[in-house]
Amino acid sequence: MKNTETIFFKAQDGVILNGIMYKNTNKTAKIIISVHGMATNCIKKRDEIIAQKANEINIDFLAFNNRGHDLVNYIKKESEEKPELAGTAYEEIAESYEDIVGAINYAIEQGYKEIYIIGHSLGCTKTIYTYNKLIEENEKGILEKIKGIILLSLVDIPLAIQVYLKDDFPVMVTYAKNMKREKMENQLMPAESFIHPISVKTFLRYAIENKDIDFAKFSDKNYNFEELNNIKVPLFMRWGNQRELIIQEADKLCEQLKGKIKNDKLDIGYIDGADHSYTGKEEILANEIQNFLKD
Repeated sequence: MKNTETIFFKAQDGVILNGIMYKNTNKTAKIIISVHGMATNCIKKRDEIIAQKANEINIDFLAFNNRGHDLVNYIKKESEEKPELAGTAYEEIAESYEDIVGAINYAIEQGYKEIYIIGHSLGCTKTIYTYNKLIEENEKGILEKIKGIILLSLVDIPLAIQVYLKDDFPVMVTYAKNMKREKMENQLMPAESFIHPISVKTFLRYAIENKDIDFAKFSDKNYNFEELNNIKVPLFMRWGNQRELIIQEADKLCEQLKGKIKNDKLDIGYIDGADHSYTGKEEILANEIQNFLKD
């Protein structure tokens, strides 16, 4: 694509992050910030196509590597002398706040005044967590610049682990607890425990130490989705209906959430034939996002 550049900026805690900016020929005050999920990074076909569609309506697009990028990487915090392990295997969701706010601040410093955040998979979890944390921290200056949230394939991760492991779930939890007790949280879980590799601390975070990130309780009919309802800006939500990481049928899930999410500008649905990554359906998805951004 034309008008792309590599950018570097700091998370709030000083971790150096990088990304790709897809820019319009004409200057704009609008930008989308893309938050990726597990075992991936800022370079992907889906983002390029969405960026192209955004550029067509004079919106720039920033895809960046948060500290959970790829399976394993190293990060260096300003408050620490030594680098530490990061990436999907060692991810701590709470730290995504530092990364996303860092990206938002970078965008504001570049002159952008209207910001949209798009998350995919675990990136949705990071986005919802961050938005609610901004409310909690009374960050009105940032919140007033966020004009829309786009969530692609939000997953109930705690339940997904239980469904994946079935009867082995309590076995793996006990194993992880024992490892933590022995101060071996950075050791890896057995390959069959979940996505591999994954550390003991990250497995426990998703499996049981998850109260602050367990807000995609699609199977709980009594859950009020408070965290999603805290999002007062226009909200776009999509899933696929093939090899998607939800236990419900996509059409039924969308109907269920329409009755739960109280947002006057909710655009919710699914892409027929799409998988969790929207492989081969990127153009359809991007067109729907473009239409959402036009409204």
